[in-house]
Amino acid sequence: MFPFYTLDTIAEATRLSPPARLSVFGDPVSHSLSPQMHDPALAACGIEARYVRLEVASTDFLKALRTIRDLGFIGTNVTIPHKFTALDSVDEVDPAARRLGAVNTILFRPDGSALGRNSDGPGFVRTVQEEFGAEVKDLRILLLGAGGGAGGAVAVQSALEGCHSLTLTNRTEAKAAAVAASLRDLLPGDRCRTIPWTPEALAAALPDIDLIINGTSLGMSPEDPALLPEGTVTSRHFVYDMVYKPLVTPLVATARAAGAKAINGLPMLLWQGVQSFEWWFQRPAPVEAMRAGLEEAVSRRI
Repeated sequence: MFPFYTLDTIAEATRLSPPARLSVFGDPVSHSLSPQMHDPALAACGIEARYVRLEVASTDFLKALRTIRDLGFIGTNVTIPHKFTALDSVDEVDPAARRLGAVNTILFRPDGSALGRNSDGPGFVRTVQEEFGAEVKDLRILLLGAGGGAGGAVAVQSALEGCHSLTLTNRTEAKAAAVAASLRDLLPGDRCRTIPWTPEALAAALPDIDLIINGTSLGMSPEDPALLPEGTVTSRHFVYDMVYKPLVTPLVATARAAGAKAINGLPMLLWQGVQSFEWWFQRPAPVEAMRAGLEEAVSRRI
């Protein structure tokens, strides 16, 4: 079992064998699969440490950060609702995380200062490399759900990578337009555009798209509407659905039936975790140990 700790009990976790030296901050946090991914990695590398969940109220974020630093932690991940709080709570923010507007990985340096980074973007890039054998910079990307959150991070990282083109759509068109406007310094001209979320606009855009990304929660419920018009996904498309429950979403099933290579959101979780591990330890992560731990954890929950 992987219990979660609080500020009142986190010191107890440092007296375990092996001791807690990494964590994830969240509120709530019991749903996090990060311990099941990172503990096998630590064991595989012979690192005498464990990874724990820490439930932290927003008002206690800075206190929690100082507490784990004083307890000898190496760092922490940060999940909802703290990614934006973390941005203003660390001593230094990596430029890419600053551009993404959120921090989800914190490293304590030898002098005790805290560096904030964001693994969402690098995790996305590595997902595309490892799962599709492609580079983000070479792709024409369609992002469904570009209003913020994970979709927003993917949009920013795609632009930072200099993707061939980026097409954004969102149920609330003004949100997609705001994201596009913020990225035009990176993708000038018509390389970054928005389209209405309508069957007609999507059908017209998809012939000129390489990678389709679902950044929404649509697909988790059987009652959810189809994301794309019937027959518009072809075998030459890459399809990445950030949803992973169910493991085979309607979008993934439709894409695979059309002969397209399609993945769910689990690889992104994996490669985000790999990136955090490598930042903390400055060494290659044991990817297969992390993958096995994550897949087992998901299979138990679904």
